[in-house]
Amino acid sequence: MSAIDRSLRVIAIDDDPFELKLITHQLSRLGQHDVMVFTDPVEALDCIDEAGVSAFDLVFCDLQMPGIDGIAFQRRLVRSHFEGELVLFSGEDDRTVQAAANLARRQQLRLLGILKKPINLEALRKILVAATPVSSDETKPARKMYSPEELRRAIDNDELINFYQPKVLLADGKPIEAECLVRWQHPTDGMVYPDQFIPVAEQHGLIDDLTHLVLTKALDQSAQWRKAGLSLRVAVNISMDNLSTLDFPEKVMAALETAAMPAESLILEITESRLMQDPIAVLDILTRLRLRRVRLSIDDFGIGHSSLAQLRDLPFDELKIDRSFVHGASGNPQKRAILQASIDMGRQLGMQTIAEGVETIEDWKVLKDLGCELAQGYFCARPMPGEKMPRWISDWRQRYQEIERESVLLS
Repeated sequence: MSAIDRSLRVIAIDDDPFELKLITHQLSRLGQHDVMVFTDPVEALDCIDEAGVSAFDLVFCDLQMPGIDGIAFQRRLVRSHFEGELVLFSGEDDRTVQAAANLARRQQLRLLGILKKPINLEALRKILVAATPVSSDETKPARKMYSPEELRRAIDNDELINFYQPKVLLADGKPIEAECLVRWQHPTDGMVYPDQFIPVAEQHGLIDDLTHLVLTKALDQSAQWRKAGLSLRVAVNISMDNLSTLDFPEKVMAALETAAMPAESLILEITESRLMQDPIAVLDILTRLRLRRVRLSIDDFGIGHSSLAQLRDLPFDELKIDRSFVHGASGNPQKRAILQASIDMGRQLGMQTIAEGVETIEDWKVLKDLGCELAQGYFCARPMPGEKMPRWISDWRQRYQEIERESVLLS
């Protein structure tokens, strides 16, 4: 087994001295000699605090320890603002370990991986290959947030642009929809992504103007595709804050009329990232939109506030399954079970099912096997400017034939 060609600063924590001796030996075989070991997690935390949050590249932590267990240890790492990467190793059952891993990610810890006991040397080598030293030039800077005044100017100066990601039928590979994803072409900072400005728009009363601009551009693009012979429904993301005024359906219909597009060509994707302030108004608005034949999609189903109550009470046409249940489902029994249940439920409710986060041929195949209708993700296409869609469709037709052949080989 070849050694890793760079040295990492490592801490390993386990209350079992034999396990510590074993992992130290394995790390040494892989060329890692700068290793500190602790049987007491409190002592390890004190060492990290004294040495500094960027003093260590990797922390290996057992989950089952007396005193402070692995979960409490993670919480302390967060409070210490630890900048290195975390590796969990445990002999616990898979669901418990995955729950601990999910907690680490939600706490914004840099979880590098999970190792099962007894630790496999090849699995450990892969972890080390993937590790990024804290001092690496690749360390990402903090994401810049923008003021409401800057965003107001961006809207007024028409600096927001739309990209589009296609959704394709799993049955025959035909693209039938495209989700509109807004970007900010900042005059000095370059391309700015929505997580850096959508919350600003929601918090400072700019979301209606932003949504109107995005919707208008999306419908214009859809009209251009139609003139070019492409019949693609366009999906636009709607904030819950857009659904606070009862005249929203009239604004949507006016935009459709201006673009000379039928209501059936538009999908509004609603993500309930925050609790509804006025459920009656939301039900009123969405029902009127459906009466006008605008399609409605419940986005990111399975996370946040999206729930079975929404499916029961609101007139959705589409159920969009969150990526966290899609990617990797072929090798994860828990994900696959949730994915299957979501697809079956959508079918029984007469809703079209869409899976986002499709990144591999294995993701594609498991969705097709489970009867999902539409796929969206990097496996099919990354978001692109609207004018590139016709060329992508031409290339996709040929690639789809290759995908079908590869799917047969995986069967």
